[in-house]
Amino acid sequence: MIAADLVHALDPAAFARDALGFDPDPWQATVLQSASRRLLLNCSRQSGKSTTAAALALHQAIYHPGSLVLLVSPSLRQSGELFRKVVAHLRTLEHEPTLTESNKLSLALENGSRIVSLPGTEGTIRGFSGAALIVEDEAARVDDALYYAVRPMLAVSGGRLILMSTPFGKRGHFFEAWQDGGAEWQRIEIPATSCARIAPAFLEEERRQMGDWWFRQEYLCEFVATTDQVFAYDLVMGALSDEVAPLFPVAGPIDATATDADVEPLFKR
Repeated sequence: MIAADLVHALDPAAFARDALGFDPDPWQATVLQSASRRLLLNCSRQSGKSTTAAALALHQAIYHPGSLVLLVSPSLRQSGELFRKVVAHLRTLEHEPTLTESNKLSLALENGSRIVSLPGTEGTIRGFSGAALIVEDEAARVDDALYYAVRPMLAVSGGRLILMSTPFGKRGHFFEAWQDGGAEWQRIEIPATSCARIAPAFLEEERRQMGDWWFRQEYLCEFVATTDQVFAYDLVMGALSDEVAPLFPVAGPIDATATDADVEPLFKR
């Protein structure tokens, strides 16, 4: 028993398979076993990303005492859904850990770990700090202000950040991290065509019913420009250059607290 528990502590994929009865796909095992502090999961709908993240959150809480795990989504209802997947995993354990707190939005283990689902508004989440793991679900639809509010919660702890989503246009922090976030991000892309649980016939029906724009994002993991976008993203980015001087340079720095009356003379010089 002790040997098995040690294996589970060291290998979240083994924990998922043996303790939770969840046999991960190869890509899910890669996510569970990843040592990266920054993970981007660009995955089709119904590919199993939420189930994977919930297993990882529970593993963190059980085998790393005192961990704070935060679940972030565009709305509290959505982060609550991810939290319910965590609870469902918890209920499958043969030896369920003792809880010192349990409600619809959070739980606390006897070892001092907590798992909390957060509301989707930047102004109401700033009280948390020292997070060991932050999972942002439907990241392409999470407001940028909320994303930038949770990142500092990892500053002291050196914790992990996982952004998972299907694309939603060429915009926002999820797209920017995927496109230009640098080598610190481990990127995993799983289109529906790579998921054996999703039948080709179903995908063909979805393509006909949803139209190309939605289908390519929801199932093929493609970042597609919005239908009302006047200029293509690649065209705009290709027109930018750091080597061209501004046409109207500002004479001096602008105080963030300055009024319109303070700023206007700078543009008349």
